Amino acid sequence: MTGARWNLLHTGGAWALAAVCGVMFSFPVLNTVLTSLKTAADISSAPPKWVFTPTFEHYANVFYAAGYRFSQFLANSILISLACSALLVVVCLPAAYSIVRFGIGRARLLPAAVSLRLLPPVTFAVPFFIVYSASGLLDTRTGLVLVNLLGNVPLGLLIFVSFIQELPQELEESAFLDGASAVQTLWHIVFPLAYPGIGAVAILTFIWTWNEFLFALMLTINKATTVTVGASLFVTAWGVLWGDVAAAISVAVVPTLLFSLFVQRYLVRGITLGAVR
Repeated sequence: MTGARWNLLHTGGAWALAAVCGVMFSFPVLNTVLTSLKTAADISSAPPKWVFTPTFEHYANVFYAAGYRFSQFLANSILISLACSALLVVVCLPAAYSIVRFGIGRARLLPAAVSLRLLPPVTFAVPFFIVYSASGLLDTRTGLVLVNLLGNVPLGLLIFVSFIQELPQELEESAFLDGASAVQTLWHIVFPLAYPGIGAVAILTFIWTWNEFLFALMLTINKATTVTVGASLFVTAWGVLWGDVAAAISVAVVPTLLFSLFVQRYLVRGITLGAVR
C-alpha cells in the first residue's frame, strides 16, 4: 500500500471514528429534544416513532402549568451559577497566587482543599442542612451559592495554581521594582494574563453549579428551587411525565450551552496549563 493511500485510509478512518463518536454523544441530546416534541402517545409507542407530528404542548406545560414556576427556577439557576463562578474567581485567584509566589499554605492549605474534592457530596448534606436551618440560609440563593462555592474551591485552586506557575515571574519582579505592592501586581499584571484560567474556572464552575442536584434538593423548599430540581417535579406518584421532563431539560440546556460557547476559547488552554513540563 502506497503512502498516499495509507494517509487517505488513515484520515478517512479518523473521520469515520469521529463521526461515530459524535453521533453517540449527540444522540441523548437529540432524543431528549425529539421526546419533548412528541405527544404522550408517540412517546409511549413501541417501537419508537422517528417520524411524527411535532407539538409544543410540553413546553406550554413547563412554562404555564398551574403552580409550576419554571421561569423562576431558571432565573434562580442563572443567578446562582453566575454568582458562584464570579466569587470562585475572586476567592481562588488570590489564594493560588499566594500559594505559588509566597508559599502560603502550600504544605497544608492546597492538600486540604483538594482532599475535600475526594469526599462524596452526601458527606456534607446533613451538616449543611442543620447549619442552614439554624442560620436562616435554608431555601435561599445565598445558601446555594455558598455550598457550591465550597464544593468548587479545590478545582479553582488547582487550575489557578497550575496557570500561575506558567506565568513569567520577570513581569512581576519588574512591577515590584517599580514599587507596586503584591495586590497591585496581582490586579494589573497577573489578572490580565490569567484570562484563559479564569475562563476555564468560570465555565467549569458554572456547569457544575448548574447541574448540581443534591444540595439544591435538600437545601431548598420553594423560593430558591433550581432547574434540576424543577425538572424532577414532573416525576409524580402516578408516573413520569416524560414529555414535560424532556422539555424542561431542553430549555435548561440552553443557558449552559450559550455560556460555554462564550468562553470556550479559554477552556482548553486553561485546564491544560501545567500538564506538560
